[in-house]
Amino acid sequence: MSDRVLIEGLAVDAVIGVYDWEREIQQRLELDLTLAWDNRTPGHSDRVDDALDYAAVTATVRDWFADNQPELLEAAGEALAALIRDRFGVPGVRLVIRKPGILPGVRNVGVVIERGSLA
Repeated sequence: MSDRVLIEGLAVDAVIGVYDWEREIQQRLELDLTLAWDNRTPGHSDRVDDALDYAAVTATVRDWFADNQPELLEAAGEALAALIRDRFGVPGVRLVIRKPGILPGVRNVGVVIERGSLA
């Protein structure tokens, strides 16, 4: 399968970081998700019930950050990849999590987490 569902530019405010000051504020994160999903059925049926629910995936990510305060982007990525695969039956996920403006002169720092099969 080579089909994908994309959710790009998902903005989330989160308590994340290793420094004391980071534990006291919310910081903006930006996420891009690539989800392996067989789009043949919804492509033929034109029924939303056959498609991956983008809004539900987005809400799941936002809810996770509302309920969790990881120190590392890596920990957030691992947890979210597992949650999305389990909850939505997605065989593969690629998450890009960016933390913009955290370092002087650097637009973004971030991680890319790929779990399962995107092929």
